Amino acid sequence: MSSIPAQPYDYELPQNLHSLALIIIDMQRDFMEPGGFGDALGNDVLRLQAIVPTLKQLLETFRAKGLPVFHTIECHKPDLSDCPPSKLNRGKGSLKIGDEGPMGRILVMDEPGNGIIPELAPLQNETVILKPGKGAFYATPLETLLKEKGITHLLVTGVTTEVCVQTTMREANDRGYECLMVEDCTESYFPEFKQSTLEMVRAQGGIVGWTAPAAAVIEALELATQPAIAV
Repeated sequence: MSSIPAQPYDYELPQNLHSLALIIIDMQRDFMEPGGFGDALGNDVLRLQAIVPTLKQLLETFRAKGLPVFHTIECHKPDLSDCPPSKLNRGKGSLKIGDEGPMGRILVMDEPGNGIIPELAPLQNETVILKPGKGAFYATPLETLLKEKGITHLLVTGVTTEVCVQTTMREANDRGYECLMVEDCTESYFPEFKQSTLEMVRAQGGIVGWTAPAAAVIEALELATQPAIAV
């Protein structure tokens, strides 16, 4: 059985590699670019852009191997009926959810700023999950789709590490999925929050899951899909 060198110990890949999916959380303009929601909350959005080349390399590896990819977008209906007041009014930033910003209405589906950044734009055969909450399982069809495809293992990436990425990983862990967070394919506006999240995930023998760098993941996937050598 193939495995990825990881913390706190090796992460075993499923025998059927198509039972492994890549989950890319919320790599959307509202969080990544000036003028979006992340910027409105006073964050340095440029910090998040550092992971884009590495995440793109991992994504291209999955595409080349024909492995399943899921993208998520945090968004709300134009009438904000799926956005509770506790979320709508939180933060007291210069702009709140639904307000008109430089890239359209903040975190509203189909607005320009709500789209995934061009470098990681989903292909037609890749699943896009629209989620109104932080976790990708809440009020979405994600669990149903994973079961339909026979997926048991998840590589979790995206932004931000301590909020939507961690929430999704914990939701998946409770549902029995074997999850690995790719360390250099996730980022936070606060470096100390990212580090703390990585440590929490892999603490106590991997109580939530595993972590590993993208290079280790990509190398293991390449080896796992190499044809057998005739002797």
